[in-house]
Amino acid sequence: MHFIDEAKIFIKSGNGGNGCVSFRREKFVAKGGPDGGDGGRGADIIFVADPNLNTLLHFRYQKHFRGQNGESGKGACMSGKSRSPLVLKVPVGTQIFDSQKQVLLHDLQNPYEEFVALEGGKGGLGNMHFKSSINRAPRKATSGEVTEEVQVYLSLRVIADIGLAGLPNAGKSTFLAKVTNAKPKIADYAFSTLKPNLGVVQIYDHEFVIADIPGLIEGAHLGSGLGDKFLKHIEKCKILVHLIDATSDNLVKDYQIIRNEISNYSNDLATKIEIICLNKIDLVDQKSLSKKINALKKYTKKEIFAISAMTGYDIPKLLNQIHKLSYHENF
Repeated sequence: MHFIDEAKIFIKSGNGGNGCVSFRREKFVAKGGPDGGDGGRGADIIFVADPNLNTLLHFRYQKHFRGQNGESGKGACMSGKSRSPLVLKVPVGTQIFDSQKQVLLHDLQNPYEEFVALEGGKGGLGNMHFKSSINRAPRKATSGEVTEEVQVYLSLRVIADIGLAGLPNAGKSTFLAKVTNAKPKIADYAFSTLKPNLGVVQIYDHEFVIADIPGLIEGAHLGSGLGDKFLKHIEKCKILVHLIDATSDNLVKDYQIIRNEISNYSNDLATKIEIICLNKIDLVDQKSLSKKINALKKYTKKEIFAISAMTGYDIPKLLNQIHKLSYHENF
């Protein structure tokens, strides 16, 4: 299934039904009074976060959604039927913006959370409401409220506890596949990951959702390599695991590129807990590896985890650290 994380759609709630002009018709009653009923309420438009969905793909093929109009009123003081809401199911993590993507209308973060985007039009009043001492046979009723069609912008952010960040080909997909049952596309070339991948890892008594986003490049926060579209998928994570290719000639520069992109994109993202991992250490001799670890540690002033996602070397140590930090973050 294709992963689609953005969509523009048009929505319109139902118009209210018209009020009715009617008079009682009964045997032996020559001039029955007014008995026109009210119009029914039009259908609301409601977005619901469905935990079984993970893409906005279904909005690619249908762009217009209209709620049913309320039924017009009837005689015998009978109101027209109000219409049931039109429910649009979206994945958990979907944000709903105005058409210009400038105003956030709602952020559906929890399973089965609902958001009433548009209320249905109110029904018109029947002529029974307009009877008075001086007008016993009113021929007046009001029309139902007419609603307008509006455009909204949907943006999906995957919900994950842990986000994987790094340059293309840093080994993020291999790591994800190693520690979870996810089956991301893996190849020995840049940008083998073209969409976010999610996996679940069990660490002792905890389950964690890990998000692997496509590799970032310099200028990602400005849209280079579609980086700005990918970074949003790790905005909600609690821990960032920063993977760096140990075979690189300049680890510090690689680290700086990713940190700069994250900082420029979002201050909230930049201040998240970060775990730095040197990956692919099975491809580097011990002497070179020690120098690289020391250089990176000196620059970052942080602990460096040296792992091999391919062989699994020291991955348990890294997972233990994630588990330890999870208690501080109240996962």
